Amino acid sequence: MPRIRTVVAVTGAALLAKRAVRRRIERSPLWPMPALSRPISGRPRGRAQRLTVAGRTTPADGVVELRLERRDLAGAAVELPEWEPGAHLDLVLPSGAVRQYSLCGDPADRTSYTVAARLIEDGRGGSREVHERLSEGTEVEVRGPRNRFPLRSSHAYVFVAGGIGITPVLPMLRAAEAAGAEWRLLYGGRTRASMPFLEEVEKLGGPERVAVVAQDEDGLPDLPALFTGLPPAAAVYCCGPEGLMDAVAAALPTGSTLHLERFTPTASTEGNEPFEVELRRTGTTVAVAADETVLTAVRRELPNTAYSCAQGFCGTCQQRVVEGEIDHRDELLTDEERADSMLICVSRARGRRIALDL
Repeated sequence: MPRIRTVVAVTGAALLAKRAVRRRIERSPLWPMPALSRPISGRPRGRAQRLTVAGRTTPADGVVELRLERRDLAGAAVELPEWEPGAHLDLVLPSGAVRQYSLCGDPADRTSYTVAARLIEDGRGGSREVHERLSEGTEVEVRGPRNRFPLRSSHAYVFVAGGIGITPVLPMLRAAEAAGAEWRLLYGGRTRASMPFLEEVEKLGGPERVAVVAQDEDGLPDLPALFTGLPPAAAVYCCGPEGLMDAVAAALPTGSTLHLERFTPTASTEGNEPFEVELRRTGTTVAVAADETVLTAVRRELPNTAYSCAQGFCGTCQQRVVEGEIDHRDELLTDEERADSMLICVSRARGRRIALDL
């Protein structure tokens, strides 16, 4: 069976297209592929900081791109924490809502971060805030970067991106190209006009390595054709809508490893058991029922406990665990963070009791 690694994401678009995939893949003999010269690993989250929107563009219909910077009193650019392909930022929006956006710029540029957001008309309002309230000169609180979607060393790479899902994939393509590795990309969306960074992607790989398809032109994809000739143990990276990722997982050959960035948490709520949460600094203990979250129970005692999405997306409700075993149900925290903390909006105790540093 293929191995699947999943994380939460904030981006997405339409399914890819069938006929264009088959046309391009059949004339793209890319195998075998060499490995990257070194692993590109994840890093834990950095501290919060205030950045300014130094540039704003529209790389596609319904998409805004923001360049974020920080300058000292003399006007010189301040060096920002480093990041690697696949990393994202938490943006604290003017309303206080926290949303995650993948870094899509150049990791070598330590003076700015670049993110892009698609306007989701029927979403929860975060993307509308980005589009309507983050103009040039606006200050925004940023947390990160952190990386739960790192590019691993492999002998073969296939990238699949749907619409705004190109944002974490784009730095991966640049890294693979710079390392001299061979790679293959399938990139699509509802229309070509809705696909950000399309010109750069096409120039980066050319028609031999990049299959660009649009749903309005070609319909649905023939994903098995994408994996024709894929060698064993290939690494496949996919970011896009749920339907696309499910289809990629179903089409993946045995022995390949699939790395996903998801839009929604995948934790199951079935089989929950009640337990107790000790609030160590407060000196009280609260009961968590089987049908409620730790966040709900804690806020009965501490109503000012911070949270935002309540779905395991943003990390606002992350709390340090001082005792007890954690049943992690998010796919956001790094391995280092999971050692002693949890997202109390989705994760639970693995047992009858857990203690938080609250």
